[in-house]
Amino acid sequence: MLILKHPAYPLATHLRLSHLLAAIAILVFAPFLSLAQSAEGPEGSGGWEMGAPYSKLYDPTTLETIEGRVVRIEKMIPRSGMSYGVQLLVKTGRKTVLVHLGPSWYIDNQDFAIEPKDKIVVTGSRVKNNKKEVVIANEVTIGSRMITLRNEQGYPVWSGWIKN
Repeated sequence: MLILKHPAYPLATHLRLSHLLAAIAILVFAPFLSLAQSAEGPEGSGGWEMGAPYSKLYDPTTLETIEGRVVRIEKMIPRSGMSYGVQLLVKTGRKTVLVHLGPSWYIDNQDFAIEPKDKIVVTGSRVKNNKKEVVIANEVTIGSRMITLRNEQGYPVWSGWIKN
């Protein structure tokens, strides 16, 4: 155990270095912990969890498959109060389609790279979000690589297991 010793302080007032470092770490990192909690929302998913207003937009009766090229990859906030998500702009012939993938805290940690100019196939639900038409993706394929983001009922994979 390390103890700070200085001749100006009596032995009884010496501070343990480990306690001092712990106090400094708490003071430095505590504000970041509260920011992270508020960004993720009360459920810990930042508004991306099943049953949240945004997730309720997903409509299995509007499933479709689009093919095109990725124009741009962006971070966005789909609705007020939600954490950041990832969206693609996909050029499909004459149209450019907004494709919502999921929360950035999940998408950024997947072993699935998407780059501008990639040829892409997206299956998802075409819906209106904030007066804009978007496709909420449940499956994305680039070449022989595929990632599943939601099941056909719209249950997001980042929400964990499905109740039977």
